[in-house]
Amino acid sequence: MCHVIVTCRSMLWTLLSIVVAFAELIAFMSADWLIGKARSRGGGVEPAGPGGSSPEPYHPTLGIYARCIRNPGVQHFQRDTLCGPYAESFGEIASGFWQATAIFLAVGIFILCMVALVSVFTMCVQSIMKKSIFNVCGLLQGIAGLFLILGLILYPAGWGCQKAIDYCGHYASAYKPGDCSLGWAFYTAIGGTVLTFICAVFSAQAEIATSSDKVQEEIEEGKNLICLL
Repeated sequence: MCHVIVTCRSMLWTLLSIVVAFAELIAFMSADWLIGKARSRGGGVEPAGPGGSSPEPYHPTLGIYARCIRNPGVQHFQRDTLCGPYAESFGEIASGFWQATAIFLAVGIFILCMVALVSVFTMCVQSIMKKSIFNVCGLLQGIAGLFLILGLILYPAGWGCQKAIDYCGHYASAYKPGDCSLGWAFYTAIGGTVLTFICAVFSAQAEIATSSDKVQEEIEEGKNLICLL
């Protein structure tokens, strides 16, 4: 019989696990890892507009495999941009370091998504083959965090590739972004990595909460729905 056990710590761990997985996935898919130096529509100096005003510059953005640039065909909507992958295959990713980053992040995110999926069922199933699901998931989250760290360490090493130089200027090199600034996706990936390790540690607290004496007493009393603060 399934005993549904809900505690504050286990629920918080489940919610954090889901948030972390989505945050890392969104960051990985985003083109906002590097924010390029300001450009005019044509990539160079444009003539002044009506009244002598200069056209508003824009900042192209570059991700691991995607980019956002100004739509050159739009004349009246200055903020319209074209976003999408610049690499049609894995081999076309701009740098070998970014290819390695993509692999490490993809593996880490896959593990996090699997843990997030499993965490939903921990309210009903707390162990498999006499192993605590919380402890197993916590271990997997720790492993995923290591993959994410490796990916984030290797990513700046690719700033010296030609693609990054095109966006960030000739001063861009490994671990030096040149004229570029870091976008929200990079910081989101870092924040998600930190939360991943927090989740790994917090899984132990969730295990303690769901296996406490009070929970066991209520199970022995025949209760199928157990909610504890």
